[in-house]
Amino acid sequence: MGDKGGDNRSEVTDFILVGIRVRPELHSLLFLLFLIIYGMVLLGNLSMIGIIVIDPRLNTPMYFFLGNLSVIDLSYCTVIVPKAMVNILLQKKTISFAGCVTQLFLYALFMVTEAFVLAAMAYDRFIAICNPLLYSVRMSRSVCIQFVAGSYFCGWVSSILQISVTFSMSFCASRVIDHFYCDSNPIEKISCSNIFINKMVSLSLAVVIILPTIIVIVVSYMYIVSTVLKIPSTEGRKKAFSTCSSHLGVVSLLYGTVSFVYLTPPNNPELRKVASVCYILFTPMLNPLIYSLRNKDVKDAMRKVLWKKKVLL
Repeated sequence: MGDKGGDNRSEVTDFILVGIRVRPELHSLLFLLFLIIYGMVLLGNLSMIGIIVIDPRLNTPMYFFLGNLSVIDLSYCTVIVPKAMVNILLQKKTISFAGCVTQLFLYALFMVTEAFVLAAMAYDRFIAICNPLLYSVRMSRSVCIQFVAGSYFCGWVSSILQISVTFSMSFCASRVIDHFYCDSNPIEKISCSNIFINKMVSLSLAVVIILPTIIVIVVSYMYIVSTVLKIPSTEGRKKAFSTCSSHLGVVSLLYGTVSFVYLTPPNNPELRKVASVCYILFTPMLNPLIYSLRNKDVKDAMRKVLWKKKVLL
């Protein structure tokens, strides 16, 4: 790679995270906001995981994927939010070089993995509605495990490539990252290396890894809609669509917030931070709510658990 200023190159041991720019008197309020939403993320996703594990009626492929989705949401939120909360209260908002590498690696890992798990969930709904007689064979326990393992593998490969090109760059003029966590775009801005290869790798990952998941989801729902519209009874169509509505809500929320993050103009970093908060905090907070409020099985399982707790008390 060509360098913009090779003579000023220095070995970086840590970075400074600027964080979200607010007036000093609002730092406590911002910390409290992060704390409340993060607490809701923990409560919602841990409750969802617990209910799926405890209730035998939820021992199906759809809820197996949903449990893994909750683990992923909880994980990528935890990778970023606690450190961001600590930095809100500190004057010196630093993160070590190793810490930054780890944060970006895990963030990219879980983000890509979530996209593949959502694609697997769309395929699951496609088989359940369009080929119900083959469901037990096509979506056996071993197949579901392979789907999830493959999702993590794709996430791992993507993350390795992302951090390899990001942290092979030279950092000369600054170590100040204008964000509240380590992300590739703001890191590239403080590099004095030619970032053409980085941009090409990011574009290639989007085309080779992310695009297929979108295609699987879109094609699956095209077949689902076509099949459901052929059901003669209104009640039957309503029941079939109800099994997909929660998944569609989660998919729309994920891709909507991610698009908001990466389509935000680069010359407006504060708006990009707000968009990132929507993805990192609000998406994992809302996903359990979408599935619990729109899913009869989950609501029944929650009532059962709460009733048992009430009886024990």
